[in-house]
Amino acid sequence: MGRKGESGHLKRKPAPKMWPIHRKEAVWTVMPKPGPHSISRSLPLALVVRDMLEFAKTGKEAKNIISQGKITVDGKVRRDERFLVGLMDAISIPEAKKSYRVLPSGKGLFLHPIDSGEAAFKLCRIEDKTVVKGGNVHLDLHDGSNSLIAIGNLQNPEEDTYHTLDVLKLGIPDRELLGYTKLTVGAPAIVIGGKNIGKYGKVITIEKKPSKKRRDLLVTLKDINGDQFQTILDFVFILGDTEPSISIPEAD
Repeated sequence: MGRKGESGHLKRKPAPKMWPIHRKEAVWTVMPKPGPHSISRSLPLALVVRDMLEFAKTGKEAKNIISQGKITVDGKVRRDERFLVGLMDAISIPEAKKSYRVLPSGKGLFLHPIDSGEAAFKLCRIEDKTVVKGGNVHLDLHDGSNSLIAIGNLQNPEEDTYHTLDVLKLGIPDRELLGYTKLTVGAPAIVIGGKNIGKYGKVITIEKKPSKKRRDLLVTLKDINGDQFQTILDFVFILGDTEPSISIPEAD
C-alpha cells in the first residue's frame, strides 16, 4: 500500500532558512506540527529550547523540559515540542524568570529578551478584514488568531478605523484589546521579509499608485543612522504610533 499522509520526518538541508541549525552536523531535525504560523516563518519549540536558549543538549532533553509545562507561549503552557512559535510571540520560562520576544533579523528569527511587563502583551498585524452578521468586524491576524470588533455604524468612518496591515496591541493570554496603531507615515516599523529583513526605521513615504496592489506598494524607511532603504508594504510591521511600543535591540 502507498504511504498515507505527510511524512513525520524532516531533513536539515531543506529546513527553512530562518531556523538556527547547522545543516551538515546531522541529517534530521524537528518536524513541526501545523500551527498558528507558517513553517517558513516560525520555529518548533524544541529548537528554541535546545539551539537558542541552550537549556538542553539533545532533542530528548528539550522534549522532557517542554512536556513538564515549563515553557509558555503567549501566556499559555505549551507541552508539544513541535509547536510552532513565530513573529512577535512572547516566550516565557517562569522558573528562570526570563521572557523573550521572537523578532526577525538578517540571519533569521531570534529571541529578544524582554521584561515581565512587556511579556504581558503582543502586537498582531491585521491580514484580512470581514464584516460579519450584526455589523461587527472580524479581523484575521498574522499569528493565525482572529479578533471580533464591535462597530456601531460601519458607514461612519470614525468608527470603522480598522484596516489591513494595521496593528493591534493585545493582552495575553486573554487577548484583550489594549491599543491600535495605523500604518501611516512617521510610524516606527520593522521589516519582516525581503533583503532588508530585520531592519528598523520610521516610515518616510508610502507609494501612491491606485493601479498597483496595496501590499506591493513601495515604502521608504529611515533608520536610526539616517540611512534610507525601501521595501514593499507587505514586509512592513508597524510597532507604534511615533515610538515603538515594544523594546527593540537598537533601543537597548
